[in-house]
Amino acid sequence: MTESWHGTTILSVRKGNQVVIAGDGQVSIQNMVLKPSARKVRRVGKGDIVAGFAGSTADAFTLLERLETKLERHPGQLMRAAVELAKDWRTDRYLRRLEAMMAVANAEISLLLTGNGDVLEPDDGLIGIGSGGAYALSAARALIDIDGLSAEEIARKSMAIAADICVFTNSHLTLEVIDLAKD
Repeated sequence: MTESWHGTTILSVRKGNQVVIAGDGQVSIQNMVLKPSARKVRRVGKGDIVAGFAGSTADAFTLLERLETKLERHPGQLMRAAVELAKDWRTDRYLRRLEAMMAVANAEISLLLTGNGDVLEPDDGLIGIGSGGAYALSAARALIDIDGLSAEEIARKSMAIAADICVFTNSHLTLEVIDLAKD
């Protein structure tokens, strides 16, 4: 019998002059917390891209490595690297068994990547994945139009709401911010 692992909430918020990806730290198996402080958000490329992952950790690290390789081949082209990764992920016999999702962002674009070959850019600049992703995404959608709240503040408040609702989400955050160039 395989145990069901739970415990990821990843949220990406793009607003004003910031894009943020936040992730909680909880890793659970059934009703037991295995680790409260996992780091599921990382900088990739030359540090100008942030990626958050949900799903199997080993699978996610494999995908992050593949994304790094694609970015080396297509520097400065996150969309192209993501599409190339998604093609491989869907067609490669080994990769298509990987169970993970990723939210990736740089100064220009935010993307959701799935093993179904999806590379989706959200219309509203918000992405939520993982067991608490819908809760964090809903909270972010409610907060996004409030004047005076930065992307980072929205991400922090939304993740706190998700942690209060989802038993597989905690309040130990890893948060990476990219400050966007001002016009």
